[in-house]
Parts: sequence; C-alpha cells; structure tokens
Amino acid sequence: MQCYTELTPPTAVSHSLSLPFLSASANNLVVAKTSLLQIFTFRTIVPDPNASLDTSSGGRRASLTGAGLSNSVTGTLQRGDRAPTTKLILVAQYELSGIITSLARIKVQGTKSGGEALLVSVRNAKVSLIEWDPERYSISTISIHLYEREDTQGNPWEPVAEDHVNYLSVDPHSRCAALKFGARHLAILPFHQQGDDLVMDDYDPDIDDERSKPAATNGKGAKEDGVESKTPYSASFVLSMLALDPSLLHPVHLAFLYEYREPTFGILSSQVASSNSLLQERRDTLSYTVITLDLEQRASTALLSVNSLPGDLFGVVPLRSPISGSLLVGGNELIHVDQAGKANGAAVNDFARINTSFALADQSDLGFRLEGCVIEQFGYDSIELLLILNTGELAIVGFKIDGRSVSGLSIRRVPEQNGGSSLLAGPSCASLIGRGRMFIGSEDADSVVIGWSRRLDKLRRRRSVAETDADEEVSISDIEEDIDDDDDLYATAPTEEKQKLAAAPATPDQTDDYHFRVHDLLENFGPMRSIALGKPDRGSLTDTQAGNVASQELLTTAGRGRAGGLTTFRRELDPRISERHLVPNVDRLWAISAVKSTDALSSDLESFDNYIITSTKSSEEELRSAVYSLTSSGLEEMQETDFDPEAGATTDVGTLNSGSRIVQVLPSELRSYDADFSLAQIFPMADEATGAEPRIVSASFADPFVLLIRDDQSILVLRADEGGDLDEVEQGALVKTKRFRSGSLYEDSKDVFRLESEPEIEDDAGNILMFLLTVEGGLQVGLDELDSHSLESARISALELVDPGLSLLPPFLSPDFSIRRNQAKEDLRELLVTELGDATHKTPYLILRSAADDLIIYQPYQASKPGSRDTLLHLLKISSLHLAKYSIPETYDEDQSRKREPLRPIIDVNNYSAVFMPGEIPIFIIKSASSPPKLVSMRDKPVRSLTQLNTARCKKGFAYIDQKGSINFAQLPANSHYSTGWITRKVPFGEDVHAVDYHGPSATYVVGVSQRVDFRLPDDETHPEWAAESISFYPQVEQGTIKLLDQQTWSFIDEYPLSPAEVVMSIKTMHLEMSENTHERQDVVVVGTAIIRGEDLPAQGKIYVFIIIDVVPEPDRPETGHRLKLIAREETKGAVTALSEIGTQGFLLAAQGQKCMVRGLKEDGSLLPVAFMDMQCYTSVVKELKGTGMCLMGDAVKGLWFTGYYEDPYQLRLFGKSSDRIEVLAADFLPDGKQLYLVVADADSNVHILQFDPERNHALRDYPSDSIH
Repeated sequence: MQCYTELTPPTAVSHSLSLPFLSASANNLVVAKTSLLQIFTFRTIVPDPNASLDTSSGGRRASLTGAGLSNSVTGTLQRGDRAPTTKLILVAQYELSGIITSLARIKVQGTKSGGEALLVSVRNAKVSLIEWDPERYSISTISIHLYEREDTQGNPWEPVAEDHVNYLSVDPHSRCAALKFGARHLAILPFHQQGDDLVMDDYDPDIDDERSKPAATNGKGAKEDGVESKTPYSASFVLSMLALDPSLLHPVHLAFLYEYREPTFGILSSQVASSNSLLQERRDTLSYTVITLDLEQRASTALLSVNSLPGDLFGVVPLRSPISGSLLVGGNELIHVDQAGKANGAAVNDFARINTSFALADQSDLGFRLEGCVIEQFGYDSIELLLILNTGELAIVGFKIDGRSVSGLSIRRVPEQNGGSSLLAGPSCASLIGRGRMFIGSEDADSVVIGWSRRLDKLRRRRSVAETDADEEVSISDIEEDIDDDDDLYATAPTEEKQKLAAAPATPDQTDDYHFRVHDLLENFGPMRSIALGKPDRGSLTDTQAGNVASQELLTTAGRGRAGGLTTFRRELDPRISERHLVPNVDRLWAISAVKSTDALSSDLESFDNYIITSTKSSEEELRSAVYSLTSSGLEEMQETDFDPEAGATTDVGTLNSGSRIVQVLPSELRSYDADFSLAQIFPMADEATGAEPRIVSASFADPFVLLIRDDQSILVLRADEGGDLDEVEQGALVKTKRFRSGSLYEDSKDVFRLESEPEIEDDAGNILMFLLTVEGGLQVGLDELDSHSLESARISALELVDPGLSLLPPFLSPDFSIRRNQAKEDLRELLVTELGDATHKTPYLILRSAADDLIIYQPYQASKPGSRDTLLHLLKISSLHLAKYSIPETYDEDQSRKREPLRPIIDVNNYSAVFMPGEIPIFIIKSASSPPKLVSMRDKPVRSLTQLNTARCKKGFAYIDQKGSINFAQLPANSHYSTGWITRKVPFGEDVHAVDYHGPSATYVVGVSQRVDFRLPDDETHPEWAAESISFYPQVEQGTIKLLDQQTWSFIDEYPLSPAEVVMSIKTMHLEMSENTHERQDVVVVGTAIIRGEDLPAQGKIYVFIIIDVVPEPDRPETGHRLKLIAREETKGAVTALSEIGTQGFLLAAQGQKCMVRGLKEDGSLLPVAFMDMQCYTSVVKELKGTGMCLMGDAVKGLWFTGYYEDPYQLRLFGKSSDRIEVLAADFLPDGKQLYLVVADADSNVHILQFDPERNHALRDYPSDSIH
C-alpha cells in the first residue's frame, strides 16, 4: 500500500566509493544516501585566465562554481579559484529497498559494461552484486545473497541480527568478499578471477590493472576446473568467528589487507567486553589478529597476533604499498602494525596515557579526539594519509620508512590558512577520486570534493619536465595537470613575499605543507531535528514583490557543529520582481537581443536584450503586435520602423545569422527584419500551385533554420543564407507523407544523439537535428544534409529514427521498440528538445506535454548494437514526471490546445538552462549538475507568457505576463537551491541547532542552539581531590542558549544563556492561560531543557516560559525591536524531552523524565501540576489533537500510547498501546473523515499507521506499513 509520497530525497551521504563502473576506462563515484544510490562522473573546468573576479549572481565567478555555490575554504575570492576545478556530474540515481550499510568494488569477469561491479549490503544481512547495463543505461542486479537465518542466532538474550552493525569488506584482489553480520558471524562470498595462481607478492590489481589494457569480456564467468562458470562467484559459506579463532569472542572491526597471496584480513577483537567504567580492571583488552583464508578448503590460518592493545581502538585501515600493513584507529591514539607484527603508535591527547600502557610516541599536544574520524591514503604510492576529524579539521599522518619497515609515524595539523578548516563538520566516508582529488561525504554537513597540492611536488614536477630530453615525447595533458593542480596557490601573496620565500632556504614544514581547496559540494539539508511552520517576512519587500510571497514556509534545523543552521523550504517559486510595466491587453511577449553585424559578437562585452515584442488581444477581431525598446526608463514603444503592428498577432519570434536578423512569425507569413527593424523579407505561406493558405501554429528556431508547424499538420523548414534571406528546404518523401502535431530543432553540438552528417560533408550550420511528433503519437528524428553550401541542394534527409511508440510512454525507447496490442496511449500535444543544466554541465532532454498538461521527460543515450561496435539512439524515461493539478474540461477541443502557450526554453536564467511551461499552473523545469531534473511551480499564477530577459538591471532573469496583464521583470531568488524540488535556502549559524519554533505575533523564530565548552570539576567539599586535577585536555559538554531570530535579516537579536551541560530539547509556541483569576491568555514560548551531567548521575531538566516584548531598537538595527522576557521557570526531576498544548483551559503537557505531566501557569511564575501519567523509558514525542483532549505519547523503546485528558476531574487515562515494540522518533495524528489514525516513524525508517480498536482491550491496530528512508 503506497500511503505516502516523498517530499524530498535523502541528502546526507553515508557511504561513497570510487571505481570504474560505467566502463573499464571510466572514473566514477558511487554515493549512498541512506537508501538512495547515486552514480557520478567528473568534469574538470579550466577557467579563463582573463576572467574577472565578479562575485555577482550574473558574474563569471558564479558560473565557474555552479549556481549559488561559493568558495567555502576561506570565504573570500582568491586567485587560487582560477585553478582547475573538479565538478560532480550525476549520471543516474536509484531508490533501493533497504538502508545501505556498505559499498565495495569487485572485479568480476564478463560485466556488461566492461567495468567493475558493485557490492551493496543492506540491513538484515543482505548483499547485492550490481553491474552497469549500457543497453538500458541502468544498473543491473547480478545476484542477491541473503544470510539472515535462524541458526545464526546465538543465545536467546543476544540481540537479533538486524540490531547489529553489518558491514562489508572485500579482498583487494577481488578474490572474495566478507560480510560481518550478527554478533560474530562472517559470510564469505568467493569470486572467480583469471590467473589466480599467477598472483605474485608484488602484484597489486589496483595499480597493475590500470596500467594494462583491459581484457575483452564475453559476458560469462571465469573457468573453474576447466569448466566455464555460469556465474562470476562461487558458493558462499558462513563461518563463526570462534571457528576462525577462539579468541575472537568480541569482534570490533575487520578489513582485508594488501600484498598477500591469499585473501587475508586483520581483525580487532577481545576476549572480554570493554568497559570504560572498568578501565582499571580491564585495561588494554584488545588484540589484533591477521588471518588468511583458504577458500577451497574453507579453512583459515592465523599469521600473527598483537596483544594488549588499547581498549578504545575501533577501526582497521588497510594501507597500500609503500606503507603496507594496517593502521589501527582509537579514540586517543593511532597504531601502525606492519606485516611482521611490529607496532608503532602515537598518542594524540592526554587521555592516551591514562587509558593504556601501550608504548606510544607522545603527540598529546595535538589535542585530537579521533572518535568518528575518517582516514584515507593520499594516493596509491603515497606515504602520507589524510586524517579528517569529527570536527571537520584536517591533519596529515606521515610515516618514517626504513627500507620496507615502518619505524615511526607522526601527525601534524593542517593550518587554517592552508584549508585545514575547509570542512565544517565530521565526515562519514572518504574516497580518492583522482590525482589530488578526494570526495568526503558527511551526514552532518555538505559533502565536498576537495583538492590539494604541495609546493615540493610542484617544483619536482617542473624540474622533471625541464630535464626531459628534447627528443622524448612529453604528454601536454600531463604537464598541464601537474601545473593546474596547484596553480596560483601563492598568488595571494605579494611579489616581494614570493621572492623572499624563493630565496630563503626551505624548511621541511614549508615545502611539505599541503594546501586544500573545496572544488564542489553536494548539498545536505539534514539532520532535521526540529521542524517549524512560519510565515515569510514581507516587511523588506516592495509593493511589487509583496503580493507574490508564500503564506507559509517550512523551517528545519540542519547540520551539526560549525555546519549548524536552518533551512527554509518553500513549495512554490517566488521570483524577485524588479520592474512592473502595464501594457493593455498583452497576451505574449519575446525579448530579443539584436546586433547590427555578426562582428559585434566577437566583443567581450556582455550582450543585453534591447527589444521586447508583444502580441496583444483585445477582442477576436483586434489582434496586433508591438515592439518596445528596453531603455533605462523602462519600455518605450518604437514607432518609426518598418514593424507593422496591424499585421496581426505574433506566433513566435527568433533571431538568425548570429542575431543580426530578427524573424517575426505571423499566422500567414514570416517577416524578417534587420537589427533596427528595417523590413528585409516577407515569406508568405500561400502555395502558388494549389492555392492553399495554411496557417502557422508554432515555430522552432536553430540558426540558420526555422521549423514551422502548420494547421494542416504539415511542416515547412526554412533556411537563412549568409545575407539572412529565407528560402524553403526541400523535404524528403517520408516527411511529405506524414502528419505532424509538434516539432523542435536542436543543435547537437556535443554529439549526444550521434546523428551528424557524413564526415566528408562540411557545413557551417552545425549538427542541427529535427524532432517531430506525429499525429499518431510517434517520434521521428531527422537531420539536415548539405552536399554543398548552395541553397538549392539543401534538403531534409530520410529519418534516422522512427519510433511509433512514444505515446505509450514506456521507460525505454529505441528504434526496435514494438507496440503491444490494446496498450493504452497518451494524448501527446507538444514536443521540445533542449538542454537542461547549469554552468557546470548541460545535457539535452526530450520533453513531452500531454493534452492534460502532464510533463514527461526522456534522456537520450547511446547503446551498442548487438554484435557491432556501432551505437543506436535510445531514450530513458526520467521518473520525476509531472501530473497536472487540474483536469481537462468536458468541452475541451483541439483548437483550444493549439492556442495554449508552448513550452519556452530558457538558455540562461541565473546560470541555469531551464524550460518553462506557462498556463494555469506555471512550472519551471530546473536541473543542476549533481541532481536530476526537478519541476518547480511558480506562485504567481496563471502566467500567460514568459521569455528570457537579460538587461543591466535584470541580469539573467526573465519577463512574464501575470493574470492582471502586467509585464514583470524578475529573477530567481538569490541563494536558493532547487535540487530537492523545493525552493530551499540555507542560513548558517556555525553552531548546533536543536529546536526551532515560530512566534506569530512578533514574526520571529525562537531557536535553541548549543556550543561545546570544556568541562571542569566544580568545587566540592565532599571531594577535595577534585581541586588537585591538573590536565590540559578537558572533556567537553554542550552548553545551550535560547536565541531570538529576526526573520527579515536572519540575524539573532536577543539570547538567554543556559547553565553548563544544559541543552534545549523542545521549543513550542503555545496560547496559555496567564492568570488564574482573569483567565487571560497570551502566546508564549515554552522551552524544555535537559541537564546532562554524565552517565553516573541522573539527568535533570527545566521548563522555561517566555513572552516576546517590544522594546526600543538599537541604533542602525531596526530589527532589534523584540526581546525575550522570562516569566516562569520550573525545575523538574528528569529531562523535559517533549512539550504540547493540551485541553481547553490553556494548560501545557510536558514529558519530564518517566512521567508526562499536565501543568498550568500561576501568577507567581510557577507551573502547577494537575495531572500525570507514568511512562516507561524515554518519551520522545507528545501531541494532542487540538481541542479534543486525545493525546499520543511516543516512547523511544516501548512504542506508542494513545491517551485521553479529562478536565473534570483532571486526569490522563490510557486508551491503548501499540502491540509491537516501536522505537518512536516522531508521531502525529492522521484524521480521515470520521476515522482517526496515528502515524509513527521509527528508527528503522519505517512508517506505521495505527488505529485504536475499541473491541480489543488497550490495543492499537497496526496496518501494513510502508518503509521510507
């Protein structure tokens, strides 16, 4: 049962992997966002060295970093920004069934693409082997392996398998994969590999396969015992870790190691459970064991073991040559273990010497906390590692190597001026994606592509190039890559400083310093801890803009640490209107940028639009057109020109000959003008042979061609010669015999469709393609062929692709598509082929519009012909289709559909290439490089017509006609993003945000934030030893603050600090009773907090009640006219985790500790309890169905409770409980007519629909739930 729709896709990156997936030579990045799998490729952008550093929305700087993306390394523009930048390009994305727990690459024989395969593990011990299918341009599942069985369950009191952490590890030689699941079980999946017996000690497929030519594949597995296997894998088997080694009683982590002849992994484990509270008795309890596997005999051998390791170790990081061995990561130390079992370590804080007796080099002055860190090697041949801390800080781990043995390691922090603070929060994963490039995923901040360079490497590379023999060939691309990696890194320093640095002797610290720079990012709008509904501020808007603002907006918390902030979500687009002009009876408009000669295009000056042509319709008999000049004062109608307003309504307008010739399309003729609107040519539609006068319905322009669709369902193609004169292009026989409903011209400059003319035919017209939609609903594609430059020999060739099944809207379309009998068809009315994307990447799409204004999008791709190297054009349907919000009227006829405003391609609107659909529900189709196309509706509706507009006062904007008949000059809202299908804007605060709510009377937001502060032991007479504490590395706790946020400026205007270790848990705006005597009510802000003093002391809490008062604002800060005023505070025994208004008397319901209590506000500032209910463990949510007294209470362990509140007498009464255990994270009422349902979201990303069943005593009936992620 599909009972929900996803509002936004997941944005937090949990796993990433770099591998050649699309082909053997590809470089791809696979990203997992909970249950969403995304596949990316890369594009390197080399900016123009002469480009100006313009930071405006329409400047060249914005186009280099993508729409709305700024440099987050230093926050300022530097000349380093002109260095090559690596961008992410989305190839495809897929929603999987289940939460992804691991990704791994595997080399198998006979993949369809020739690249490597992908192993994906999800919860419940399931592993899928996936490959890329080029024919369907999609992933294809090779096999699924499920290991969850009852016999793997141990003792009855052990947690079930799904409660354990399951993860995947793969042998570097792809000989097997291991899935750790359950308490101590290991599933081994062997893979067939060619030449397994030839693997040498110094063989590493990660390097050797890249240097050698990939072998041809035949789609089958390798040979096993002389017989060719049908699958790329052998039978898998499950082993208990106790069978491998009896000491592996409590496994911590394992990973396969490099440079071993047989599959070999290292595992951290202990024979007793580690415990911080038993540190004195259980000290150094972990052991590191290296075990090799015999896949044929299903046996294992322990090669070495290192005992008495620190108990806080939690990870094994395998290292490639020349380091080799493995790195053990703990909370306070790093320990390297080589292949002989020799260990070297370093302590990174003062707790290491307290926590362990293991010999470690002292680097405690670093003060690092390694919990949640990620470590990745800089390159396949690097002896240094990148350490990314949980705070986002960067550090370098270096090794001292004597021969083939590591004799020590050292750690150094990356300075902030070198990009050491480029990341704002902790990472979840890291993947090396190329030379000097790494992708770092995060669940708490934006995921980034980061690049680095070193001055020492730059000097060495330049010296090696200079010393190269003159006769030896040198790859120019390699040289450029070497120089581009770190070009202009020191360009911000003055020339004199450069000379001093060059003249001074270089110290190791100076030459070895890494410089990091953020290249690209994937937006992350999570974690969303709190959601509030507010009303957008209208005070800062002009009268022109105020009428087009949303009545409500969604505000959520986002990020952690320095990445903390808020995100606003709006369902519809509110354009920023800069000008409004009233033109009576205007119906359509077109903005034109005309030049007097083609030489003007060679100028570096930005080309602005200088004319607007309108079509007016006062009545059926009065149809006219007008041309306006865009001046500094607005629109001025041009009178003394050859433009004839009385010629009728304009159907379309375009430019040819590089903008020097303006073509006006009228129903009965075409008129061609020079740049100053001097009439150059009139091309009538009358047929001299037959006397017919077909009328033009629509037109499509692609310089130098014009495609005309006429009312007799025929087409006419015109071409402009060098002088700009139009003449008819001869049509092929297939075109003449067909009837067409719509058509589109597209210049395939990137050869995506691969339908270009023969190589020996040269034509300055470019690769112009013609797409036609037949009356029957078929798609036909043709191209122009020119035997010479003479106009007489020009003709439209035979169609390259004929597909009659487009109206069926299947997921895949190809020339060999066959129609099934009695298959339903879609009534298609319009076709458009244009590019969608941003300044980073643009790609063509086929967009279809139905009679009901539904939008369907297809993406073209090439697939190989069976048994041939040639390719065929295929079309892939994009899943994010648009369904119209209104139905077709009963009196609908085809003439009305022809009068509809057609789809408008927009070449550049705020650096986006988009498509706009006018009408009752106006819609933008917008795509960024790292997201699929999204459909964003416009709030100002209906829109009669829209055109792209680029003027000095409205750069890269658009002009549209609203329902009042006014022409509005507008732009997309600044700092907004569209990758989720919502209009989103992030407001960074640089600190953790726990809760937020909207206060309507003051139009402000109340926000609960926190900062990390050092914890020092208080002065206590009962503990005099506390005063003797002498440490420099203090533990940290959170200290909360309640802040008042101004909605207009998005700045804090007041705050109320909390005590140390006190954090905000919940904020609610309520309409409470302020007095027992007068029963006066007022909107107040209620805040629930928790005082967390450690695991050995019970938590306490407080309830604060604030009112927001008006005060005299500060000078030059008019927004500071509001302040928080505390009117009540109540201390509670237990954390106040949830709040809600309840009843009809203005009381509040608070979840405090293990009780839910109803309280009323008294005059003395106290909160009087009147009713309570004992709960079980931890109440995560309480809510009341307003005015009814019916409440739901969610327990994070036990499930959901349905209760009722009575006011006479005051009491809370239990109605029912959920029958199953549900770890409730969020819950709400879902009324449907006379039925009342409860919707619950649990920690396993499932949605449960519950209903109270009065026939069963205290039971909530659980309907079959859908799983969301």
